[in-house]
This record gives sequence, structure tokens and C-alpha cells, in this order.
Amino acid sequence: MIERKQAELLTRYCGEVRKGDEVQIRASIEAMPLIKEIYKSVVSLGAYPRLAIEDEELQEIFYRNAPVELLEYLSPIDKFISENVNVSFSIISSTHVKPLISIDPEKLKVRSNALRPLTEIFMRRDGEGSLRWTVTLYPTRALAQEANMSIIDYQEFVARALKLHLPDPVAAWQAQARSQEKIVALLSRVSELRVKDEDTDLLLRVDGRTWINDEGKRNMPGGEVFTGPVEEATEGHITFTYPAVWRGYEVEGVRLRFSRGSVIEARALKGEEFLRKMLEVDEGARRLGEAAFGLNYDIKRHTKQILFDEKIGGTMHLALGASYPKTGGKNTSAIHWDMIKDMTKARVYADGELVYENGRFIEEVL
Repeated sequence: MIERKQAELLTRYCGEVRKGDEVQIRASIEAMPLIKEIYKSVVSLGAYPRLAIEDEELQEIFYRNAPVELLEYLSPIDKFISENVNVSFSIISSTHVKPLISIDPEKLKVRSNALRPLTEIFMRRDGEGSLRWTVTLYPTRALAQEANMSIIDYQEFVARALKLHLPDPVAAWQAQARSQEKIVALLSRVSELRVKDEDTDLLLRVDGRTWINDEGKRNMPGGEVFTGPVEEATEGHITFTYPAVWRGYEVEGVRLRFSRGSVIEARALKGEEFLRKMLEVDEGARRLGEAAFGLNYDIKRHTKQILFDEKIGGTMHLALGASYPKTGGKNTSAIHWDMIKDMTKARVYADGELVYENGRFIEEVL
């Protein structure tokens, strides 16, 4: 049973659930087969499961009917849970992939600002290691349709991306971790990265920052290495290949120009007004919080689901907004918005030396 295999991977490998842990499980009702297996595994390990069922229609009702003071409200109960839960499993299991498409972006901006303390708690606890969290996905028909795949094809796609098709998924993720650690070792010696393509010439400073090996502990699937670039040092321009998706909004053909670390020009073929509004959420929204390379070569196509798309083998992604403190990044913001570039025709230079081309790091430099 694939759900049981995924639940065991999540509780024992990703979340490392221990006796006495408070474990939060967030998902829609569509993910109930997986929820039951996680619940069973958590209880068998002597931990306490706390279930939070989410629903896109209720989310839309909130935004349609909430007065401004409610949009600005931060629940002390939500804050308490954020501060005290030991393990958090968030299961993307959408029944509708664009529930907020008709909501005024200004309302989303107000709400994002209100929830900023929760983002800061999450980032702090992640940085200090007091929260073990994992985001994963349960294949639903809505997600399959968004990916332009049949439900069976999508189920198989998800299973392969998570390595659930293999006899021992944990051993496979451990092997992925060892491979990515070589790349982390290389990049940890680097002060400056230059990304060059026909539509991109971007300079990133990464000296003094920590590169993180995402081996599937926090994201399942994993398959990336990432850091927080020096906030005031990004220069140049970059064009992203795939649509940048934020809570159902799609912005296509994003092109950003940076000076002294801040976005000074933003263009898009579609959704430019929304892009500009998001850049105005706060001061940190114009700076980079993350730079990363996608290294999961079992993911071969774009699905409009960032959990998978940012890991596509042969891609790079940058995130506007909040940094992960454990990288040494200092940028703070109410948003963390990943944007992805196909790197199969790009080159990356590390302190002037070519280290990446044709969608892969050059083996000789590792």
C-alpha cells in the first residue's frame, strides 16, 4: 500500500517522530488515506497526533467575507501551536488549485502581513532546530489536472519523485544525500556565483553563507541544495522559464533586474500587476531569500506545484522574500516566493571557474 510506505518514510525518516512529540498533520479531506497511515504510525511511536483539516472553499469564504480587522488578526492559538508543536507534516492535497483567484490581491497582502509573525516563528525554529517539519503531497485529481496528467499518471509521477517505487526509499534518499553533499562542499568554498544564459546575467554573493543539503527531510520529495544570498549584493538580470505560482495566481515570463540586492525592475508576460503588488508587501519582498539548484532527476516535468518544480533536475530557483536563518540569510518578509529557471542551456561560474553546464554540475570539479 503506497500510503503506508509514504507514511513510514515521513514519520521515521523525515520527521524522526519520537515518543512524547506533539505532531501536527495538516491536509485536506482528500488525503484521508495517507492521514490515517500517518496517524497510525505517529501513535505507534508514542507521539500525540494533532489533525488540522483544511478546505479551499472555506479559505475563499474567509477572504470574501472577512472585514479588514479580521484580515489583520493573528490568532494567539495559532501562535501558540506554532511555538510549541514538535513535528509538523503539511500535506498538499488540493481539491481546487486556484481557490483565491477572484480575491483582491490587496486582501492577500493584508493577510500576509498579519501572518508574518508565524512565518518568523517558523523560520526561527527551523534555524535553531526546535521544529522538525516536512511538506509533502498526496496526489488528487485537482493536482493531476493542473499538471496536465491523468490521475494514474500523476500518482506514478509522485511515487517516483518520492522514490516510493524503489524497494528501500530511505536508502535511496540517503544515497541522494551523499551525492548532494559533494555539491554543498564545492559551493561552500565559493564567494561569488555568476549565472549566464541568453536572457540572464546575474551575479550572486554567497560568501559567509551556509549551503543546505535538502535530502528529503524537510521537503518530500527533496533534491536540492540552497542558501541565502548576501542581501545587498545581487546584481544583474534573470528571466524565469516557468510560471511563478503564488496561492493559485500564475505570473508568466517573469524578468527581474537587481541592483544592490534589490529588485529595481520587474516585468512579466502575464500577471505583472500581481507581481508588482507582491513586491510591495514589505521591504524584504524585493530581496532574495534563497538561491538553489534542483537536483532530483526523477522529476522531469513542470507541474505548477512548487514542491516538485523547484527540485526538477537541471533547474535553478530563486526566492523573493524571507531567508532561512540556518543559511545565514538575514532577509525578513511575509513572503517566500520561489521562481524557477531551466538551466539546461545555462552556465554557472564559481569565482570565475565554470562549475555547471547542460543542467548538471561538472563532475570534475566535485
